[in-house]
Amino acid sequence: MPVQPLPLGFVFRSRAKEEKAPATKAAVTDSKQPRDPQAPKGRPTPKRSEARTQRRSVAHTPTNRKEAAKRQREERRQALERQRQALANGDERYLPARDKGPVRRFARDWVDSRFNVAEFFLPLAVVILVLSVVRVGAIQSLALLLWLIVIVLIVLDAAVTGFRLKKRLAVKPTVIRRFASSR
Repeated sequence: MPVQPLPLGFVFRSRAKEEKAPATKAAVTDSKQPRDPQAPKGRPTPKRSEARTQRRSVAHTPTNRKEAAKRQREERRQALERQRQALANGDERYLPARDKGPVRRFARDWVDSRFNVAEFFLPLAVVILVLSVVRVGAIQSLALLLWLIVIVLIVLDAAVTGFRLKKRLAVKPTVIRRFASSR
């Protein structure tokens, strides 16, 4: 059976004006299905060139290294500000991953509720600096001794706080669960 060649006239023909004309708008139906909120209806799809210019105008990409560094610094400053506010409010959403969770929250609150020697470092440092400026040898020697005592007390206090916290976490894990559920 010989193969008949297909007429290609319908493929390469000029379209009629009716076919080129825009289609009439479809009738609006009262559908009970909710519309996808990301599907913007009621406007035509933009041309590719229009969409591209809109994307470029929204992006605001930096034109040089200096602008990029400035933008990066600003974003980092905003992220750190969000983290600081989160710590102040007790909101864990903006905290880094290492600071999230009930154990970390318990540790933060337990350390904050205690007296620490380091809280008085700045006032003591001012007093010691004033004493070291005085032109009397005995007072300057006392100032050096006070520096040593303050530093040793801060290190000892940090070590004792760490040991007590580890002991508290190891002995009473139910405290953490109770603490987490009360929040």
